[in-house]
Amino acid sequence: MYKKSFMLLATGLMVSAMNPLLAGCDDEAAPHVNWTGCDKSGQDFSGKDLSSAVLTQADLQGANFSGARLPHADFNFSNISGADFDKARMQNSRLVSATAEKTSFRAAIMDDASFSRSKMNQANFEQARLKDAKFYETKLTAANFKGAQLQSSSFERATLEGAIFDGANLTQVSMKSALLESASIKQANLVGAVLDQAELRYVDFTGSDLSKASLRDAIIDGAIFEDARLGRTIWVDFKRCRSNSVGACQ
Repeated sequence: MYKKSFMLLATGLMVSAMNPLLAGCDDEAAPHVNWTGCDKSGQDFSGKDLSSAVLTQADLQGANFSGARLPHADFNFSNISGADFDKARMQNSRLVSATAEKTSFRAAIMDDASFSRSKMNQANFEQARLKDAKFYETKLTAANFKGAQLQSSSFERATLEGAIFDGANLTQVSMKSALLESASIKQANLVGAVLDQAELRYVDFTGSDLSKASLRDAIIDGAIFEDARLGRTIWVDFKRCRSNSVGACQ
């Protein structure tokens, strides 16, 4: 009997160790807090440490997370529309299938974050750092990525109509099969970017560097390449542009 009780106690301690905070909606903001399904809309968490927090399916509309620490936080299926994440630290955070309309992530650090299949129309990522981030099939109509650091990020099959990437670092980014009609990508670094089969109608690439990029089978009707560097770029017809090509593939 004593042995059985000891084993049950040991098992309970192991479960507690694996789940440091089996939390409820009234628990204070802290690392590992679990607010799954909780309503925290409009609340102020600015500057708080919510590392590895679980906020799955939570209502966080209009909440203030500016300057908060959120590495490895889980926002999957949550509603963060209108929330403020300006200057938050969100490395390796997960926002899969989240709703984030008009949400602000200005100057946030979000390397390796995942936004796949989320609705993020008119979201603001100006000056944010998003290296190796994943935006697979994410809806980002009219989103603002001006001056963002997006090296090696993936926007495959994403909807980016009217999005702004002016001055952004998009080296080695993948936008394969993405919808970018009427997007602004001026003075941006697209060296080695993959734009194969992308919808690029009326995209403005003025002054951008597309050297060694790939545009195989992309649709470029009405696109603007004024002063764009196209050295060794693979063009829509699979032709490789000459190393001195500027403004047009030669």
